[in-house]
Amino acid sequence: MLEKRRQLPEQQEANTDYFIYCLEGVEDVEVNTITTTQNKLAELTSQYGVASIYKTCDTIEDLEASLNTLLLDDHNFKNYEIIYLVIAGEANSICLNDYYYSLQEIAEIFEGRLQNKILHFSNAKVLDLDEEEAQYFIAITGAKGVSGYGNPCNGISSAELDKVFFNLFKEDDNMFDVVEELHQRHYKMCKLLDFRLYY
Repeated sequence: MLEKRRQLPEQQEANTDYFIYCLEGVEDVEVNTITTTQNKLAELTSQYGVASIYKTCDTIEDLEASLNTLLLDDHNFKNYEIIYLVIAGEANSICLNDYYYSLQEIAEIFEGRLQNKILHFSNAKVLDLDEEEAQYFIAITGAKGVSGYGNPCNGISSAELDKVFFNLFKEDDNMFDVVEELHQRHYKMCKLLDFRLYY
Protein backbone atom coordinates (compact mmCIF):
# COMPACT_ATOMS: atom_id res chain seq x y z
CA MET A 1 0.00 0.00 0.00
CA LEU A 2 1.81 3.09 -1.22
CA GLU A 3 -0.44 5.77 0.16
CA LYS A 4 -1.22 6.07 3.82
CA ARG A 5 -2.97 9.34 4.56
CA ARG A 6 -3.81 10.46 8.06
CA GLN A 7 -7.53 11.15 8.12
CA LEU A 8 -8.22 14.49 9.75
CA PRO A 9 -10.87 15.79 7.38
CA GLU A 10 -12.03 18.85 9.30
CA GLN A 11 -8.55 20.26 9.73
CA GLN A 12 -7.53 19.34 6.19
CA GLU A 13 -10.64 20.97 4.75
CA ALA A 14 -9.94 24.13 6.71
CA ASN A 15 -6.30 24.35 5.68
CA THR A 16 -6.11 23.24 2.07
CA ASP A 17 -4.28 26.49 1.36
CA TYR A 18 -1.23 25.28 3.30
CA PHE A 19 -0.01 21.84 4.21
CA ILE A 20 3.06 19.67 4.57
CA TYR A 21 3.80 16.73 2.30
CA CYS A 22 5.79 14.13 4.25
CA LEU A 23 7.67 11.15 2.86
CA GLU A 24 9.14 8.78 5.41
CA GLY A 25 11.67 6.09 4.57
CA VAL A 26 10.69 2.75 6.13
CA GLU A 27 12.00 -0.79 5.83
CA ASP A 28 8.80 -2.14 4.29
CA VAL A 29 5.82 -0.12 3.03
CA GLU A 30 3.60 -3.20 3.40
CA VAL A 31 3.95 -3.05 7.19
CA ASN A 32 1.31 -0.60 8.35
CA THR A 33 2.44 0.79 11.70
CA ILE A 34 1.92 4.26 13.13
CA THR A 35 5.33 5.94 13.26
CA THR A 36 6.57 8.71 15.55
CA THR A 37 6.52 10.97 12.48
CA GLN A 38 2.80 10.34 11.97
CA ASN A 39 2.13 11.18 15.61
CA LYS A 40 4.11 14.42 15.26
CA LEU A 41 2.15 15.35 12.11
CA ALA A 42 -1.09 14.76 14.04
CA GLU A 43 0.22 17.13 16.73
CA LEU A 44 1.07 19.66 14.00
CA THR A 45 -2.57 19.57 12.93
CA SER A 46 -4.06 19.69 16.42
CA GLN A 47 -1.68 22.34 17.80
CA TYR A 48 -1.28 24.60 14.77
CA GLY A 49 -3.99 23.62 12.30
CA VAL A 50 -1.42 22.63 9.68
CA ALA A 51 -2.64 19.69 7.61
CA SER A 52 -0.37 17.05 6.13
CA ILE A 53 -0.19 14.26 3.61
CA TYR A 54 1.92 11.33 4.76
CA LYS A 55 3.37 8.54 2.66
CA THR A 56 6.00 5.92 3.22
CA CYS A 57 8.64 4.73 0.78
CA ASP A 58 11.14 1.89 0.89
CA THR A 59 12.76 2.29 -2.55
CA ILE A 60 13.86 5.15 -4.76
CA GLU A 61 11.07 4.14 -7.17
CA ASP A 62 8.55 4.56 -4.34
CA LEU A 63 9.94 8.00 -3.59
CA GLU A 64 9.60 9.03 -7.23
CA ALA A 65 6.11 7.51 -7.59
CA SER A 66 4.90 9.24 -4.43
CA LEU A 67 6.05 12.63 -5.63
CA ASN A 68 4.62 12.02 -9.10
CA THR A 69 1.27 11.09 -7.55
CA LEU A 70 1.24 14.34 -5.64
CA LEU A 71 2.27 16.46 -8.62
CA LEU A 72 -0.01 14.84 -11.17
CA ASP A 73 -3.02 13.43 -9.33
CA ASP A 74 -3.65 15.20 -6.05
CA HIS A 75 -5.65 18.22 -7.18
CA ASN A 76 -7.06 18.90 -3.71
CA PHE A 77 -3.66 19.81 -2.38
CA LYS A 78 -1.96 22.05 -4.90
CA ASN A 79 -0.59 24.58 -2.46
CA TYR A 80 1.87 22.59 -0.42
CA GLU A 81 5.08 24.53 0.11
CA ILE A 82 7.22 22.08 2.01
CA ILE A 83 8.23 18.52 1.24
CA TYR A 84 9.31 16.96 4.53
CA LEU A 85 11.69 14.02 4.16
CA VAL A 86 12.19 11.75 7.15
CA ILE A 87 14.80 9.49 5.60
CA ALA A 88 18.14 8.27 6.92
CA GLY A 89 21.33 9.11 5.08
CA GLU A 90 24.60 10.98 5.16
CA ALA A 91 25.81 14.48 4.36
CA ASN A 92 24.67 14.64 0.72
CA SER A 93 22.79 11.36 0.30
CA ILE A 94 19.69 9.51 1.45
CA CYS A 95 19.47 5.83 2.29
CA LEU A 96 16.54 3.57 1.39
CA ASN A 97 16.84 -0.13 2.23
CA ASP A 98 20.64 0.02 2.46
CA TYR A 99 21.01 1.76 -0.93
CA TYR A 100 22.50 5.25 -0.94
CA TYR A 101 21.38 7.90 -3.43
CA SER A 102 23.21 11.20 -3.73
CA LEU A 103 21.24 14.43 -3.76
CA GLN A 104 22.59 14.91 -7.30
CA GLU A 105 20.79 11.70 -8.31
CA ILE A 106 17.64 12.85 -6.50
CA ALA A 107 17.87 16.21 -8.29
CA GLU A 108 17.97 14.48 -11.68
CA ILE A 109 14.94 12.32 -10.82
CA PHE A 110 12.94 15.41 -9.83
CA GLU A 111 14.28 17.71 -12.54
CA GLY A 112 12.14 20.85 -12.74
CA ARG A 113 9.44 19.33 -10.53
CA LEU A 114 10.05 21.07 -7.22
CA GLN A 115 9.32 24.61 -8.39
CA ASN A 116 9.05 27.00 -5.43
CA LYS A 117 9.06 24.16 -2.90
CA ILE A 118 11.29 23.82 0.12
CA LEU A 119 12.74 20.38 0.69
CA HIS A 120 13.16 19.95 4.45
CA PHE A 121 15.05 17.02 5.95
CA SER A 122 14.47 15.88 9.52
CA ASN A 123 17.60 15.11 11.48
CA ALA A 124 17.19 11.41 10.68
CA LYS A 125 20.02 12.36 8.31
CA VAL A 126 22.71 15.02 8.52
CA LEU A 127 22.44 17.61 5.75
CA ASP A 128 25.85 18.91 4.78
CA LEU A 129 26.24 20.25 1.25
CA ASP A 130 28.97 22.36 -0.24
CA GLU A 131 27.88 25.39 -2.22
CA GLU A 132 28.25 23.64 -5.57
CA GLU A 133 26.11 20.65 -4.48
CA ALA A 134 23.40 22.92 -3.07
CA GLN A 135 23.30 25.16 -6.15
CA TYR A 136 23.18 22.15 -8.48
CA PHE A 137 20.23 20.64 -6.60
CA ILE A 138 18.30 23.92 -6.57
CA ALA A 139 19.06 24.73 -10.22
CA ILE A 140 18.02 21.28 -11.48
CA THR A 141 14.86 20.82 -9.38
CA GLY A 142 13.66 24.42 -9.26
CA ALA A 143 13.36 24.21 -5.46
CA LYS A 144 13.25 27.43 -3.49
CA GLY A 145 15.54 25.97 -0.83
CA VAL A 146 16.83 22.90 0.99
CA SER A 147 16.85 22.85 4.77
CA GLY A 148 17.84 20.44 7.48
CA TYR A 149 20.38 19.90 10.23
CA GLY A 150 24.15 19.65 10.31
CA ASN A 151 24.48 17.67 13.53
CA PRO A 152 23.68 13.97 13.87
CA CYS A 153 20.60 12.93 15.82
CA ASN A 154 22.36 11.58 18.97
CA GLY A 155 18.99 10.72 20.47
CA ILE A 156 17.55 14.22 19.96
CA SER A 157 14.80 14.37 17.35
CA SER A 158 14.24 17.50 15.30
CA ALA A 159 10.47 16.82 15.26
CA GLU A 160 9.52 19.60 17.71
CA LEU A 161 11.64 22.18 15.88
CA ASP A 162 10.29 20.91 12.54
CA LYS A 163 6.72 21.54 13.76
CA VAL A 164 7.56 25.14 14.71
CA PHE A 165 9.31 25.66 11.36
CA PHE A 166 6.26 24.41 9.44
CA ASN A 167 3.87 26.55 11.47
CA LEU A 168 5.97 29.68 10.92
CA PHE A 169 5.64 29.07 7.18
CA LYS A 170 1.87 29.09 7.56
CA GLU A 171 2.16 32.62 8.93
CA ASP A 172 4.86 33.95 6.59
CA ASP A 173 6.05 32.47 3.30
CA ASN A 174 9.32 34.42 3.23
CA MET A 175 11.81 31.67 4.08
CA PHE A 176 14.49 34.10 5.32
CA ASP A 177 12.06 35.72 7.78
CA VAL A 178 10.92 32.27 8.89
CA VAL A 179 14.47 31.06 9.54
CA GLU A 180 15.30 34.26 11.44
CA GLU A 181 12.14 33.89 13.56
CA LEU A 182 12.91 30.21 14.20
CA HIS A 183 16.38 31.15 15.50
CA GLN A 184 14.95 33.94 17.67
CA ARG A 185 12.37 31.65 19.27
CA HIS A 186 14.47 28.48 19.57
CA TYR A 187 18.08 29.60 19.39
CA LYS A 188 19.47 26.79 21.57
CA MET A 189 17.79 24.01 19.59
CA CYS A 190 18.77 25.57 16.26
CA LYS A 191 22.39 25.68 17.44
CA LEU A 192 22.32 22.23 19.03
CA LEU A 193 20.95 20.60 15.87
CA ASP A 194 22.76 23.05 13.55
CA PHE A 195 19.72 24.13 11.53
CA ARG A 196 20.76 25.13 8.02
CA LEU A 197 19.14 26.45 4.86
CA TYR A 198 20.60 26.27 1.37
CA TYR A 199 19.09 28.53 -1.29
